[in-house]
Amino acid sequence: MFPVIVVLPISFSSEAYLSFPPPGFSLRWYQTLFGSREWMDAMRTSFMIAIPTAILSVALGTAAAYGLVRGRFRGRRAIRLLVIAPMIVPNIIVAIGLYGVYSDLHVVGTALAVVLGHVVLATPLAVITITAALQGFDPMLERAALSLGAPPLTTFRRITLPAILPGIVAAALFGFIASFGNLEMSLFLVGPGRTTLPIAILQYLEWKIDPTIAAASVVQIAIIAAAMLITDRFVKLTQVV
Repeated sequence: MFPVIVVLPISFSSEAYLSFPPPGFSLRWYQTLFGSREWMDAMRTSFMIAIPTAILSVALGTAAAYGLVRGRFRGRRAIRLLVIAPMIVPNIIVAIGLYGVYSDLHVVGTALAVVLGHVVLATPLAVITITAALQGFDPMLERAALSLGAPPLTTFRRITLPAILPGIVAAALFGFIASFGNLEMSLFLVGPGRTTLPIAILQYLEWKIDPTIAAASVVQIAIIAAAMLITDRFVKLTQVV
């Protein structure tokens, strides 16, 4: 946590270079950040990728988690390991593999390619989170609804879904966080004019080092921290971490 503590005061520094402790305090770097079209476009792109990533990863994660928890079939453990494998493999390796596949399909650089790449990384988080919610839900309630004549889809929609909704919301927020802060996957898959916030920070560092970088980092940390706090309101992070 120490680097985070250091970055915060630097973002308010009155100097035009990185210095700690700052000799004075100023809001000029936040004014530069929010007044820059490039920075705002990068932040907007990150949101436009992270939101559909969260939605798709929750849809896939809910289906996979329900099948793995309620299903009774051979190879269930192997399938679960396969589903969460992207969490084990380094992101850069997954990014290189997807880049090769997408190059053959001629979709590298499209928004769809970036979103689907992020979904690959976010879906395992959704599966783990929703699995935890399902394991804490009494399946006898589903059986009671079925025995009273409710079709399976109605049982899921009116009994199961409301019970695991906190886990679904938490999974969506986890997916948003995984996408919003991702650098490796975005570096390989984004196209011209689709710079995300992590890439914008990296590119800025190649040419200039001033407290604007610290201000951008603080904004990114604040967004992710807010999502984590909201997540913890629905599902305690200790259940899934």
